[in-house]
Amino acid sequence: MKYIVCEKPGRFALKQKDVPTRQSGEALLEIHKVGICGTDLHAYAGNQAFFEYPRILGHELAARVLEIDENPQEIKIGDKVVVMPYISCGSCIACSNGKSNCCTDIQVLGVHTDGGMQQRIVVPPELLVPAPRLSDDQMAVVEPLAIGAHAIRRADLKSGETIVVVGCGPIGIGILKLAQIAGAQVIAIDTNEQRLEYAREKIGADHTLLGGKDAVEQVRHITDGDMATAVFDATGHKGALESGIAYMAHGGRYVLVGLSKGELCFTHPEIHAKETSLLCSRNATLEDFKQVISILEADKFPMDSFITHNVDFTEMIANFETWLDPEKGVIKATVNF
Repeated sequence: MKYIVCEKPGRFALKQKDVPTRQSGEALLEIHKVGICGTDLHAYAGNQAFFEYPRILGHELAARVLEIDENPQEIKIGDKVVVMPYISCGSCIACSNGKSNCCTDIQVLGVHTDGGMQQRIVVPPELLVPAPRLSDDQMAVVEPLAIGAHAIRRADLKSGETIVVVGCGPIGIGILKLAQIAGAQVIAIDTNEQRLEYAREKIGADHTLLGGKDAVEQVRHITDGDMATAVFDATGHKGALESGIAYMAHGGRYVLVGLSKGELCFTHPEIHAKETSLLCSRNATLEDFKQVISILEADKFPMDSFITHNVDFTEMIANFETWLDPEKGVIKATVNF
């Protein structure tokens, strides 16, 4: 079978190997489509945290079951499944408290261990989420949308709140739309005019602001001086992460969804005066995956515009580097296997 491996920063290779052999208690999957995530882009660029090379990327997966044993979910051969790509230990303090998304020994497919950019893959069946009514396109975006759903749940978002989302990449767009569905008024901030236009025209963001020194005053004006009760960073950019607190109301929540490799610095009087709830949001849980699947089944997310670039796996290497360029208008890229 064929697979694509990131051998080192800036270099992919299309290779061939034997189909993996399924052991008892495992499931063999046929990969249909892989979504390209910011993690994949960062890994290719050489600035992804928790990463070693060579690595088969890919953790946003649409798949079909080829082989599987009897299982509690009653998943059968031929079933369409989304893969929840977080392999957790099941016994650490986080797992014991229902937070397997931040397991102390977590292994994420395509990051800590090889992922789904291959024609076949073997995974534990407990990672599979049935999605019989979703298309391959929809299945390939469940995981990034689930990250957004988890961030909203971390913030305990309530209907009627006004929130700011900094960063209109796929994760930020997911947060914007899912927050709208939850009844929030959403303000999108980005430095890319094309992405702001997408957030405004396709997502229906209530307000879109170009990032910069004027954005804080614009949020103040929109909120009649109150500022946003929750701010979500979906950039992972050090400068954005450190400055996002300025958009937040007193008594608000600041949710860090994007991941930066380095140290962050906050002015303590500023975060103390606001009695800031500083929250990090990592990965997602089964509850988040199921919520997103139900939203997609109900056609509440604009799939027709979200996937902007799609290629066959034989063409991925030639196209991948262009997806790093914001001027190419990429919202979500996917690869067919």
